[in-house]
Amino acid sequence: MYNQLTLKESMGFFVIYYPKGEFATLDTTIVDIKPFAYAISLIDGKWKMHILFWLWKKDILRYSELKKALGTVTHKMLSTQLKELEADGLIIRKEYPQVPPKVEYSLSNTGLSLMPVLQALCNWGHEHI
Repeated sequence: MYNQLTLKESMGFFVIYYPKGEFATLDTTIVDIKPFAYAISLIDGKWKMHILFWLWKKDILRYSELKKALGTVTHKMLSTQLKELEADGLIIRKEYPQVPPKVEYSLSNTGLSLMPVLQALCNWGHEHI
């Protein structure tokens, strides 16, 4: 996507590419940014945290229920974000062989391991709202 930052490692430095072609370099010998960059890469996206939130609160949701809970998300965006979350191992997609098709989404164990982070964000939001 054009509005996201891109991180690339080069000779001990991370180069951060901004959407408008600007860039900055960070010396990775001072701070190990790899774990942070990896974690952020998994949840980076306009709807990913929202999807994880609803799956956390409801356990299992069908596609239509998730779309309804998210409100203004487009079909394309929701489909893309779900595919990325599944590919990254944060959610589980279960498809039932029936007509009409039935697909359910739930958090994987890896996704569940992120919930303390999401809970901390919720707590912070509650305190600063």
